[in-house]
Formats: sequence, structure tokens, C-alpha cells
Amino acid sequence: MSLVTFGETALRFAPPDGQRFETAREASIRVDGTASGVAATAGRLGADARWLSKVPDTPLGRRVVAELHEFGLETDIVWADPDAGRQGLTFHEDADPPRAERLLQDRGDTAMATLTPGELPMGEIQNADVVFTTGATLSLSDTAADTTGALLRAAAGMRAFDLDFHPGLWDAEDARDALADLLPAVDTLFAAEEQVSAVFDTTGSPREVVHTLATEYDLTRVILTRSEYGAVAYHDGVIHEQDAIETSAVDESGQHEAFIGATLQQLAAGADTDEALLHGVAAAALSRTLSGPLTPLEPSEVERVVGSQQSRRP
Repeated sequence: MSLVTFGETALRFAPPDGQRFETAREASIRVDGTASGVAATAGRLGADARWLSKVPDTPLGRRVVAELHEFGLETDIVWADPDAGRQGLTFHEDADPPRAERLLQDRGDTAMATLTPGELPMGEIQNADVVFTTGATLSLSDTAADTTGALLRAAAGMRAFDLDFHPGLWDAEDARDALADLLPAVDTLFAAEEQVSAVFDTTGSPREVVHTLATEYDLTRVILTRSEYGAVAYHDGVIHEQDAIETSAVDESGQHEAFIGATLQQLAAGADTDEALLHGVAAAALSRTLSGPLTPLEPSEVERVVGSQQSRRP
């Protein structure tokens, strides 16, 4: 099973122990990108996964690719001249209630914003079993949005897309307009529940929301992630639900990517929707026990958690 993802991966800076940037003396640096995170998880779980992107040939750009290679992810990179685009950055401040965490985006004029279809290996897109990208890719520029549409329309396999909406990149109205043009080229839509309510003019229960989105945009499958409440999916007229697996969270920053990566790996391998969702919530639960947005899941651990959940079913 082959999975190809494309999109930008930012460098994520985060001060330790709930500190603010204005007072912190140090910060960790990690890669943080939905497309690369999904490919990395799927690859760890057995898929032939590859991440495509355009990255500046700078120390920061090379830092991103080096960390992904250390993780074992295969990449196909267009190296951009430093004058043609910069490396995207994010700044994350963790916090416990009542203080809210903060995510600051610094992703203007990046190399990925200049990507055109002719710069990527179209054969990999056309021959992949699954092609995946995100709304954050659309938000970078009109050029990136046009390229995203062209690549999805060229794909012959499953075309999967994550809403991946960040207010720091664009507003909800622009996102909704862009998605109206793009979603006809998508088979499977993933979205976090809170992002759907921010972007789409939909109301109702999660079951009603996935049905509405599937009907309005003619989608084969819609999968709504609900954090501690699990996931709800619509597929071929049937609603599927999977409860989350309770864990003591160390870091939740990689759970969404882990869920999508595991779910896509299962769907592409022929699993039904219920089985794929179960693997997705198992991967998400395990990712919450690990630090950072890129989490090194072990296939045996995922299968052990899946098996324990299956044994509890009546």
C-alpha cells in the first residue's frame, strides 16, 4: 500500500514547563506538519509512505528534512533557493487551565507557497493508493491552492484531505470559499470537530454534521475527530462511531496526525471503516503518551491496544 502526502512542515519552537516566550530562556525545536506527520505514522505502521514538499535550501529547511529522515520517513524534496522562499515556523506555548495554550504562526512567504505541479513527480501522485494533503497547504498562497487542486485531481487512488484549519493562517470565510472549489476532488475528508464548527455553516450533533458534509460536498467518507470523545464517520450511508481510549496525556500535539495516519493505513490495506477507526483511536491514544508532534509509534503496541479494545466488545 502506497501513501503519498504533500504539504509544508514547519519548525515548532516551544518553551519548557508552561513558560511564555517573553520570559523563557530556552525552547525545544521539533518538526510540526500534518502531511509529514500522517506519512510518518502510516510508514511506521507498515505503509509505503512518502512526503513531498518544497523546502528552502537553508539550515532551517535542512533541519526539517533531516529530522524526518531520522524518523525513517521517505521524502521527495524540491530544494528552493533561499531567496525564493523561507522556512515556515510555529511558536507554541503549552498551558494548563485556566490559562489557554497559544500557537503563533510565522508562515508567510514560505518556499511551499511557490510550489507548482510541474515541480513534483506526478508519477508518484498518479500511482499512489492514497494521496493526502491539508487545508493549511491551501492557505499558503493562491499558487499553493491551485497546485493542491491539480495534484488531487491527478490522483487515481483515494484522495484524502484534512481540514487542518488554523486562524493564524487564514480566516474561516476564505477557507470555506477555497474548500468549495477543492472538495469535489476529494474522496475522504478528515476534520477536527472544533474546526468544522469554525469553518462550515453546519449545526447539529456529530452524526448530523458528518452526514451534512458528505451530502453537501458529495464525499465518499467524512471522519470527524472529537479528541477525548473519539471519532464519528459517515461512509456509504452508514454512521460509524468509535470511543476514544482513555490515557494519561503527556502531550496531545501529535494525536490528530497519528489518528489520520493509522486510519488511512488501514483503509488502504482493505480494512472496513470500523476497523480503521479503532486503529486510529489506538494510535491517537498511544501518541498522547509520547512527547512532541512526531511520535514514534510501534505497530505491535497499536495492535495490542486494538486487541484489548476488541476483547471488551460484547
